[in-house]
Amino acid sequence: MNTPLFSPAKPASSEYAPFYRGYVESVPSGNIFEVYKQLDLQTRDILAGIPEQKAGYRYAEDKWSIRELVGHVADAERVFAYRALRFSRGDQTPLPGFEEKAFTAAANFEQFSLDSLSASLSEVRRVNHNLFAGFSEAMFDLSGVASGSNCSVRALLYITIGHGYHHLNILRERYL
Repeated sequence: MNTPLFSPAKPASSEYAPFYRGYVESVPSGNIFEVYKQLDLQTRDILAGIPEQKAGYRYAEDKWSIRELVGHVADAERVFAYRALRFSRGDQTPLPGFEEKAFTAAANFEQFSLDSLSASLSEVRRVNHNLFAGFSEAMFDLSGVASGSNCSVRALLYITIGHGYHHLNILRERYL
């Protein structure tokens, strides 16, 4: 993975929609790129301890299975990174929202093993880490519109990581 020479500070609340506040605020302090690596290691460790026969478990009838949760996190991180890439390049085209429930339903994550979904998520994170690590300091200040709200590249990095921690905590608290 690329090792950047700086670590962007947490974004101001004006850099993202109020919906994302909990994600941004939940990101642990420290070098943000190291925090992202730690998130991936923690996630892989927890997923490695879940037997395949439990991967279809849902803690409530209308909730995602463990496989679907992992697939959703990977999809969301792809979407956040795509937004960051567009904004970092100065693209001001407003980007649409993403309907996570529709994405997850269409993906049919139940056809994949938990190990393969875990490996896929880890690969998404490796690629996204390198993408974000390749941005200049000035690029983190750039912003665009996604889902009808202004969002900076810096905020997208923190949203990506905070969203991952959000679902890691749900996995620990409700599935295990």
